[in-house]
Amino acid sequence: MDGARSTAVRILFMTVIRGETDRMASKKKPGKVVAPKKELKKTAKKSKPAASKKAKGKPSKAPKSKGKKLAKAPQLPVVEVAQLISSEVVYQGPLFRVLHDKIIEPSGKHNERDVIRHNGSVVILAIDSSKSKKNPWIVIERQYRHAANQYLWELPAGKLDAGETPLAGAQRELAEETGYSAKKWKPLVEYYASPGFLGESMKVFVAEGLVAGDATPEEDEEIEFRLVKMSEVLKMIEKGAIKDGKTLTSVLLYARLTAGKRKK
Repeated sequence: MDGARSTAVRILFMTVIRGETDRMASKKKPGKVVAPKKELKKTAKKSKPAASKKAKGKPSKAPKSKGKKLAKAPQLPVVEVAQLISSEVVYQGPLFRVLHDKIIEPSGKHNERDVIRHNGSVVILAIDSSKSKKNPWIVIERQYRHAANQYLWELPAGKLDAGETPLAGAQRELAEETGYSAKKWKPLVEYYASPGFLGESMKVFVAEGLVAGDATPEEDEEIEFRLVKMSEVLKMIEKGAIKDGKTLTSVLLYARLTAGKRKK
């Protein structure tokens, strides 16, 4: 009787243990997230090659700058001119002529203008840098100007003859007014002194490697010229001693363009 009872107790105990074990196992199974682990592994595998490439130190191509594609050489503006309806010469002199023009401006507006026309002029910035490149000497002139009612300090300059090229005119004017010739010539700037009524284009040349000679000014010209250091010319400009437009434009532009070279 005792043996049968102990056997039944043992079977009941084993049944309870198995049931508890199965119950605990069933609770753990839903907690396993199989799919996410596989996804993490796949993600890790995909990221490894990228990390290994960086570790190898292979140079990566820099992204092309969009700005470089846009950085194109500026195009010259289209020159728009007025439509000339009629033009009448109201004065003709030895140096220039005055025209009365009826025009249609590029905007479409009808207008009438009085304009002074002639062949244009040249200006010479003659530089002597044989003694000092940092502070070269400049050829300037002093002559009486009736239109200004005073003596003015100016650079050598003059009008172009009919059919004359600007460079040939500049070489001729420098020789006539000062006697100097130059071994090296280069253009500096072109500008219009007073475009409201004056059609005169002024072309400025820099002349270097000066060689002295005899001046041959025209009969109506009385010119005094001298060599002045650039630093002194700039001081004259600051003090208001130079009032001539072509001289102000040429000297100040040249000084600005060569400022870095002259400091070395």
